[in-house]
Amino acid sequence: MTTNTQYPTSFPPLFVNIQQLPHGKDLPLPSYGTVHSAGLDLYAAIAEDVILNPGDIKLIASGIAIALPVGFEAQIRSRSGLSLKNGVIVLNAPGTIDADYRGEIMGIMSNLGTEPFTVTRGLRFAQMVITRHERVEWKGVNSLDETVRGSNRFGSTGLKG
Repeated sequence: MTTNTQYPTSFPPLFVNIQQLPHGKDLPLPSYGTVHSAGLDLYAAIAEDVILNPGDIKLIASGIAIALPVGFEAQIRSRSGLSLKNGVIVLNAPGTIDADYRGEIMGIMSNLGTEPFTVTRGLRFAQMVITRHERVEWKGVNSLDETVRGSNRFGSTGLKG
């Protein structure tokens, strides 16, 4: 039995209103790196270079604001290449952008590496994934159903099969 691992090259898009802010008008809109990418690259909309020294935490502007439909969120995440090669990450990742937020999308960047890292204008500094989410209403119960894991915590399933 073979499994089809091909994805459609196009499927119905989710239309999202986007505003390019004055300091980001010359930059590309967030874009996918490949046909099957889940994350849209965000571009640094900064007036001058930002030096991230090891241990620094700085806010990087994207130059855009969006209006998501109700039931969706945008998640701001690290770019794996920046993380692996330079130790540069998005803190609180994934950072959540709610459907009712209309301010500028930004990334809280930190340098966990050993060398300074320079964020330049137009650098693809983070990625944004748009995803659906559910709304929860709590239903109080006296007990929960039993599972094999139960209340065993961190690492309880081991590291190897």
